[in-house]
Amino acid sequence: MIELTTDNLEEIVAQNPNVIVQFSAGWCGNCRLMKPKFKRLAGEQPNAVFVIADAEKFPASRKLASVNNLPTFAGFKNGVLVNQVQTNKEEQLKALIDEVTSNTADTAQLHA
Repeated sequence: MIELTTDNLEEIVAQNPNVIVQFSAGWCGNCRLMKPKFKRLAGEQPNAVFVIADAEKFPASRKLASVNNLPTFAGFKNGVLVNQVQTNKEEQLKALIDEVTSNTADTAQLHA
C-alpha cells in the first residue's frame, strides 16, 4: 500500500504488473469513506500494488486515467489502463480489482 508523496504514479505503474489506484482529495467525503475499505482490500490482495493518489496535488498522476469525479479507482495491468470506476460502492471496487488481477484481462485490444 503506497500513498503518493511525489507525482510519480507513472513510475509505479511501469514497474509493477498490477496496480490499483484510488484518486482522491482531502475535501472529498466519499474518498474518506472509501479509503479504509481500499486499505483493507489491499491487504487481502497480494497480486497487486495499491496506491492512493491525491488528484489535486499530483496532476501528472491524475492524467494517467480520466479523472473527472472523485473517488476514481483505476486499474493498470502491464502499464496499461484496463478499466476505471467512479464509485463509493465496495462491490464495484472489488470487481475492478478482480478484473486487474485475473489472468484473463486482455490488454491487447487496448493497444489496437
